[in-house]
Amino acid sequence: MIEINNLVKKYGDHVAVDDLSLTVEQGKIYGFLGPNGAGKSTTMNIITGYLEATSGEVKVNGHDIFKEPEKAKSCIGYLPEIPPLYTDMTVREYLDFAAELKKLEKKKREAYVKEAMETTGITEVSERMIRNLSKGYRQRVGLAQAVLGYPEIIILDEPTVGLDPKQIIEIRDLIKELGKKHIVILSSHILTEISAVCDHVFIISKGKLVASDTTENLLSMMSGEQEIELVVRRDAERAKELLLSVEQIDRVEAEEDKLMIYAQKGADVREEVFRRMADSGIPVLEMHTVTRSLEDVFLEITQEGGRE
Repeated sequence: MIEINNLVKKYGDHVAVDDLSLTVEQGKIYGFLGPNGAGKSTTMNIITGYLEATSGEVKVNGHDIFKEPEKAKSCIGYLPEIPPLYTDMTVREYLDFAAELKKLEKKKREAYVKEAMETTGITEVSERMIRNLSKGYRQRVGLAQAVLGYPEIIILDEPTVGLDPKQIIEIRDLIKELGKKHIVILSSHILTEISAVCDHVFIISKGKLVASDTTENLLSMMSGEQEIELVVRRDAERAKELLLSVEQIDRVEAEEDKLMIYAQKGADVREEVFRRMADSGIPVLEMHTVTRSLEDVFLEITQEGGRE
């Protein structure tokens, strides 16, 4: 549905997007991850036709965004980081206005507005002025504007920024529902949000695509060696010596009564660790595997500059 080929965006000498190429297909919720200033919002603004590119190609459902902007934009619903709301309108007035701007078929506009309000859970506030709504409801109104007319692609830039925990959960659930009928592209620097909602992750650093895969695959690829944290009651240095004699253990770091054990990838040495400690009379107080998080993967990839 979206093809980006060799996309470049420069502001003077600054390169915001650097030779970016990626493909977005149907049936998935995509996450755009990257540090602040990585080029996420710039890329989204180019895809939606808000910005011109310095060079490169963007096709939306086969339509070149630069040569056929109206046809390409008709396939996209977009929610910027700051929703473009007119606070002196009621919710219904605003959505009617948005439907007119989108040039939706007049006979179907009322049905589209009604359905968008039902989908985003704002029917009960349809006659209220937008300025009197909470931040969470304003975000829902912005989402309703994005889904009006059922575009194939919905692009959301930081959709939960500034919301409280309850509102964040509600918006995440709503995004999952939208993902059943639309392609959803979600930009965020909140990694838990990406891992909770998205099927596929694009990580962008310094304008370049440095990783593209499912969350599960990224965690698997970056997991490397098995890491075990072990807490013993005494004799940590002796425990370290015993563990280093285990063939599949590469190294052990000891600090007071805590040991970090690094074993070969694919190895599970927990049983052998426990046996060695028991045979030597060293009491084990705690033992657990250290699980890599998306935060760890993100930091490693962006610091390294990417992995194949």
